[in-house]
Amino acid sequence: MRASQPFRFGLTPVFLSSDLELLEALQRYLTASMGTDVQLVLKRTYQEITSQLVSGLLDAAWICGYPFVAYRSELELVAVPIWRGTTTYQSYLIVAKGREARGIEDLRGDIHAFSDPDSNSGYLVTRALLAERGIKPQDFFQRTFFTYGHRNVVRAVAAGLAQSGSVDGYVWEVMTQTEPDLTRQTTPAWRSDWMGFPPVATAAVSASNDAIRRFRQALLSMPNDAIGRGVLDLLRLDGFAAAKVSLFDSIASRVALVRTQG
Repeated sequence: MRASQPFRFGLTPVFLSSDLELLEALQRYLTASMGTDVQLVLKRTYQEITSQLVSGLLDAAWICGYPFVAYRSELELVAVPIWRGTTTYQSYLIVAKGREARGIEDLRGDIHAFSDPDSNSGYLVTRALLAERGIKPQDFFQRTFFTYGHRNVVRAVAAGLAQSGSVDGYVWEVMTQTEPDLTRQTTPAWRSDWMGFPPVATAAVSASNDAIRRFRQALLSMPNDAIGRGVLDLLRLDGFAAAKVSLFDSIASRVALVRTQG
């Protein structure tokens, strides 16, 4: 990468809010920590971000475990967020507050909101849950739609636009602090096992670049810097950690299960 080029870090509002305070602080921290200009690139979907990452239009991106597994041969881990002391999170199936539902079977015939077709917690987990039963979403739910944002899934269920939804448990839990009036209109009917938190990745051909080394170090050092701590506080994260690819084995198993069903 030429010194004159900014370091391009891809983000998607499917996972990360486009909050201006957060984005400005993140850019300011990374630029100072890496000693180079950093450009934050926001796209609407995981597909847009992942395709740009794989093609080299981005230097790194904060993606999801699902596309990381799907493009495993072309991507490398940079770091994984730490939330509540661990590098894992859950997927929730949520319903309106007061509804009696304890699992996927109670959602049969619902209008169901998914987050993104390349989201692990917002699509793949539910898809695999049905695949275990030999069922596809279109044969189980009355109707499904994508909101392209976990917060939008919560909003859809709270407003009655959907009777149930598949959502990132981390996002739902953070929203209980930031938007409690909204989340209290919903409740988790089911929680998945713990899975690898959405990772920061880079193209495999770039993994040994000096810029990626400095970027990784900037993420790992974030708790040691005042601006970095401010970013983490806004994200409700403890920090970032190095991790092994095996952290995403359960997601890989779900991908394989869904693929066998076609």
